[in-house]
Amino acid sequence: MKKKTNKYNIFQKIIKKEIKSKIIYQNDNLTAFEDINPKAPIHILIIPNKKIKNINQINIENKNIIIEMIFIAVKIAKKKKIEKKGYRLVINCNKDGGQEIPYLHIHLLGGRKLGSIG
Repeated sequence: MKKKTNKYNIFQKIIKKEIKSKIIYQNDNLTAFEDINPKAPIHILIIPNKKIKNINQINIENKNIIIEMIFIAVKIAKKKKIEKKGYRLVINCNKDGGQEIPYLHIHLLGGRKLGSIG
């Protein structure tokens, strides 16, 4: 019988380079990589290297990780030359919010005109 892998382990394996992924950026705190199921021509996920389940788990001790994640998203948008035309940053939270993997991540989407939400 094949062992079932928890979805959150996918991100941890990408961080450790146990799963091949196109990593765009990595430092001691964050990893950014191309989404395997892109919703736009540019679809990059930015994740903390230390597991945080979702945005609700941001607290006084780890609050700076969100600032760094956004800072790196902007840096990547500039590198991909989409900062002038525009892009979208998305953080989903829990099942009803559209979060499929229980691991905090920001979606950086761009490269075409994105439809409105809401």
